Amino acid sequence: MHPDPSPNMENIPAYISGTFLAIVAAAVGFIFYAVNFVAAGRRNFTPTIILTLLCVWIFLVSILTFNGFFQDFSSPPRLMIFVGVTVLSILVLLIYKKTRTFLNKMPITTLTYIHIIRVPVEMVLLWLGIIGAVGMELTFEGSNFDIISGITAPFVGVFMIGSRSKNRIGAIIWNFAALALLINIVVRAVSYTPYFYEYTLGGQPQNIAVFYFPFVLLPTLVVPIVFFCHIVSLNQLLFVKEPSQF
Repeated sequence: MHPDPSPNMENIPAYISGTFLAIVAAAVGFIFYAVNFVAAGRRNFTPTIILTLLCVWIFLVSILTFNGFFQDFSSPPRLMIFVGVTVLSILVLLIYKKTRTFLNKMPITTLTYIHIIRVPVEMVLLWLGIIGAVGMELTFEGSNFDIISGITAPFVGVFMIGSRSKNRIGAIIWNFAALALLINIVVRAVSYTPYFYEYTLGGQPQNIAVFYFPFVLLPTLVVPIVFFCHIVSLNQLLFVKEPSQF
């Protein structure tokens, strides 16, 4: 039997939830802008379809969360399955030539600037750590250095992939390094969930918040979007002669 999660997630301060919801809105906004950039001047409904799909996904995950779907920690690990589906879907998009061609036209500057949201994400994690909803080990005061990606993103956008200054090798290195930081915290976060509680401090799970709204959207939406932007950026930098800039 898994331990009873604590603290009471219903008592999370409104400013923490509000900040995170703003992050979700920003992430969706960046993606919508990038898709709309590719479709600009054409008669197609791709941006609307993408935005609708994202909203439907958010609604589905939220409804399931409110109904306690993800708070069932028995096998199979439901949250991990949902995360796996999103990551697999991203990789599938790159397999097909038509979708890959579309993704290669997305503005790499936008796909870089979006990583700025990783700074407020880390602030939210710190606040959650202070109240005990996640372990402090998962914040930048522990072994989570992902905030570096968010801090450096605007500099990479300006000095490595900007229209006036380009450094393809530097941008590739940065994307791989930032992706490694993302994978590092994801692996640690998974190991601190109730699925693996026997390996966490004191035998108690140290990552509870992601099983409750709105923070469930971190592993099911925000992290996949960040991962998506790295993968598409790297594909452009490695295989496209002149990536789109704006």
